[in-house]
Amino acid sequence: MRVEIWSDIACPWCYVGKARFEKALAAFPHRDQVEVVHRSFELDPGRAKGDVEPVLKMLSLKYGMSEAQARAGEENLGAQAAAEGLAYRTEGRDHGNTFDMHRLLHFAKAHGRQDELLQILYRANFAEERSVFADADGRLVELAAEAGLDADAARAVLADPDAYADEVRADEREAAALGANGVPFFVLDRTYGVSGAQPAEVFTRALTQAWGERSPLTLLRSTDADAGPDAGAEVCGPDGCAVP
Repeated sequence: MRVEIWSDIACPWCYVGKARFEKALAAFPHRDQVEVVHRSFELDPGRAKGDVEPVLKMLSLKYGMSEAQARAGEENLGAQAAAEGLAYRTEGRDHGNTFDMHRLLHFAKAHGRQDELLQILYRANFAEERSVFADADGRLVELAAEAGLDADAARAVLADPDAYADEVRADEREAAALGANGVPFFVLDRTYGVSGAQPAEVFTRALTQAWGERSPLTLLRSTDADAGPDAGAEVCGPDGCAVP
């Protein structure tokens, strides 16, 4: 079974939702047969690279709230994160463009390190003092290396604005086609969707239901009336290959 997760590194509920989903997945009896794929979604795609501002200011301007209200919201998010065992800085964080991070995540996917890099980016953005947006390229190269990726190769990806850009845009088009207008957004076997950082129990039910309703494999056999039941069934197996 495949679970696709659309998310953005700037999204605190994606950070929390990932932890809740992983809690459900860890207890799922068939977890070793579940493939998790992370897909790109930008919450602020129109923001220019280098346009960085404090999170509290961004929230106040975007949602028309006072800074006190924005701070209260961040404190609530901090409590939600702590309940999942996650560190979360409620003050002093920056907000900026995440397109390069998504490009690096596709680079990491090509090298089998996507989940590792995503977790490191979340931790760096939400729990650490040093901004992932200021001096972005240098900081992102460091984080890519921490995830086990080659630093020079990561630097080359960031230096080429076209590298993995098509993959990011394709993910975003697919999210729109599926009706996702917010993240996190979880899609199970392209049959069930779960929107938002739901409690682990919701993810457990979704995994169980999606697994139970998978269609069994139907084998097609020869329709030749003169052939035996195994006609056309030449295969290779542990004991060798069938020879006609």
